[in-house]
Amino acid sequence: HQVPRGLLGTMKMQAVILALSLSSASAFVGSWTKAPARASPLAVIQTPHGGKLVNLFEGVDAAAEAKSCTKEVQLNARQLCDVELICNGGFSPLEGFMDEETYLSVVKDVKLPSGLLFSLPVVFDTDDESITVGDKILLKQGDKDIATLEVESKYLAQKPLECLECYGTSSIEHPGVVMVAMEKGKYYVSGPLKALGKPDREFPCKTPQEVRAELPEDKDVVAFQCRNPVHRAHYELFTRALDAENVGEGGIVMVHPTCGPTQADDIDGTVRYKTYEVLKEETKNPRVLWNYLPYSMHMAGPREAIHHMMIRKNYGCTHFIIGRDMAGSKSSLDGEDFYGAYDAQDFAQAKSEELGVKCVPSLNLVYTEEEDYTTADYAKEKGLTIQTLSGTKFRKALRAGEDIPEWFAFKSVVEVLRAPGNGIN
Repeated sequence: HQVPRGLLGTMKMQAVILALSLSSASAFVGSWTKAPARASPLAVIQTPHGGKLVNLFEGVDAAAEAKSCTKEVQLNARQLCDVELICNGGFSPLEGFMDEETYLSVVKDVKLPSGLLFSLPVVFDTDDESITVGDKILLKQGDKDIATLEVESKYLAQKPLECLECYGTSSIEHPGVVMVAMEKGKYYVSGPLKALGKPDREFPCKTPQEVRAELPEDKDVVAFQCRNPVHRAHYELFTRALDAENVGEGGIVMVHPTCGPTQADDIDGTVRYKTYEVLKEETKNPRVLWNYLPYSMHMAGPREAIHHMMIRKNYGCTHFIIGRDMAGSKSSLDGEDFYGAYDAQDFAQAKSEELGVKCVPSLNLVYTEEEDYTTADYAKEKGLTIQTLSGTKFRKALRAGEDIPEWFAFKSVVEVLRAPGNGIN
């Protein structure tokens, strides 16, 4: 299950037809054929991973729980996301942080000890020597009580193994390896959680239960994951995904961006949220839902693709769009890709049936002067004039206040990115 560096790919983004600097789904590649007959939508709402949607807010006396704690810990941004997704069921079937057996099973075998598919470890890290088995820790966000953690075990993280298996490399040129090796504490603490309160955020994050209540019961729901602003090519991709042969008639798309910590050079989550909101208002598409996920990116490529699919399964999605080099990363030293262009797609397709989430074929779209967005194959066949805009040129034009072609980026999104204080200018 490790992705060897030798297979990590040397294809660079300069070669793609449409380079989008601000999107994790910058060049979707894959075969797609219009089906003569559409698939039938699934008859029931998606089953949560493991069979039951976890909700750790139920039946909790928050005041009594907080009072019974022996220690307090302030959660960092990454931990806050993990705690929230355990408590609200986004990480179902987990009800707490992983013990050593579970941690090693996920790292080595991509599954829980029960045999259930699970692709990335969910662990609570610390350097605090005073934390011991039997402690009950009050987890806080500033002055707000978020959850309690009963410490059942404390063990040394096997960081070299974790990095090599989960990220396919132990090189600190990879941002995920930097996170594990240099930012996380040396101990991992396991134990069950009880939820006391939802984190305060500048963007709303509905629980899986809340999202599921809004979804149609008899329609396929296609999830689209992104970690950067949505541009025209992405909008065309996820709306045209509804025409894929394995999506039932009347299906809908749920755009579900991650708004937690991500790569250092990505746009801040609050700014990204603003771009999504203006785009939602501009497009007003009744077949597109927008929700936001409190998730900390790992940039773990194929492993993380499976993780994203599992989370969206818990939110009620039946299908998932896998893009080129999804959750991929480049070396901070030489810019080489750590994963091959199709590694995430191949791994997701191989695990799709086991996970119970269908992969939606991805279109390789290009913009043409004659026919707007088309597939690259069609444009080549017809001899159409393809327009391109490199990521470097886009960022330069964005900062310089120059015109951005509307075939590339939505005007409302550009205005948000250029607004004072949003980190672009």
